[in-house]
Amino acid sequence: MTGPGSALLLPRLEATEAAGALLAEMKAPRIVYLEGDLGVGKTTWVRGLLRRLGHEGAVRSPTYTLVEPYVLGGREVLHFDLYRLGDPEELEYLGVREDFGGEALWLVEWPERGQGWLPAGDLVVRLAHRPDAAEGRELNLEGPLAATYREALLERGVVADA
Repeated sequence: MTGPGSALLLPRLEATEAAGALLAEMKAPRIVYLEGDLGVGKTTWVRGLLRRLGHEGAVRSPTYTLVEPYVLGGREVLHFDLYRLGDPEELEYLGVREDFGGEALWLVEWPERGQGWLPAGDLVVRLAHRPDAAEGRELNLEGPLAATYREALLERGVVADA
């Protein structure tokens, strides 16, 4: 039996998108951190979640704007990409600090670049390339909602134990 911190396998790119979509079906967390190297699928995961919430347009990582806001089903969703952030204090200029106590769903790529400024995440989604596979990703989950999300992913067959 594997524990809540053990790796899961996303066998193909579509599974990464399906994993994001599944979280949208659950009682969504308020702050999700997305970690992993460039090109590993963080924005693909976000695209799955946003599409399941009803977004029909393109989903791109907000690398230059730092944040892309959406209003879906009456709920605000803020998609952050902090890759180009030089200093965490730059986040102050985005004017989202007042949302800390609000109901917006925060999806934060590269959260380590906002360390000390960002609130704690409810879920950390860590994606990694699999060295033994041409396709597929390894998924690790942490945080208060990790066990529930992991169980749902396994039950739906979106992932497999790595």
